[in-house]
Amino acid sequence: MRLHVKILRFNPETDKKAHWVTYDMEAQPGDRMVDVLNEIKWYKETGLAFRRSCQHGICGSDAMLINGRNRLACKTLVRDVAKDGGTVTVEPIRGLKVEKDLLVDMEPFFDAYRAIMPYFIHPTPFPAKEQYQSEANAEKMAHSSNCILCACCTTSCPIFWVNGSYIGPAALVQAHRFIFDTRDEAKQQRLGVVNQNTGVWRCRTAYNCTEACPRGIPITQLIEEVKREVMFGQS
Repeated sequence: MRLHVKILRFNPETDKKAHWVTYDMEAQPGDRMVDVLNEIKWYKETGLAFRRSCQHGICGSDAMLINGRNRLACKTLVRDVAKDGGTVTVEPIRGLKVEKDLLVDMEPFFDAYRAIMPYFIHPTPFPAKEQYQSEANAEKMAHSSNCILCACCTTSCPIFWVNGSYIGPAALVQAHRFIFDTRDEAKQQRLGVVNQNTGVWRCRTAYNCTEACPRGIPITQLIEEVKREVMFGQS
């Protein structure tokens, strides 16, 4: 396939604002967009900046806008975003400061993640044997346990774009994972964190987050479950 890859470039050392640069490429229909970007970086433009690590849809580091939609470049096939001779646009995810090209500052995103205390809190002594959960209890957090923190959901959220203090869908999904874990003992603390004007009540149920999730997590549903738990689960 012949392919025109149009990338929104920005170098803070030389550019006052972002600008589009188009690269003419050849690719196989089954190639992934991360393969195309690697080809550009290795052979056409060594200064192109973007994140990628595992390149298998597990680490979540290569989230970007491809044809205007949040995707993981390593899970996006060329044939799904372009025809032979067509154009693919690639931009950084929105709502976070662009440091260079497709590279954004992820610290605000991880600040929100850290705010919900994403780890087990168990102040009482652990029992001598393993703590089991029933299948029903495990099922409650099955979806939220699949989050890979790629930020696709949060940076697709229009509330996050206009209000950077909103902790965002990803943090709420992580909160859900621990709120519904019967082995954890900090449920009330987390409910207090999400029950704020920057928390769960900022969600306007736009479903952008659910559509953007590369893992198929029903994020809007999980946020609604957290809302109900805030209303009925606090003592």
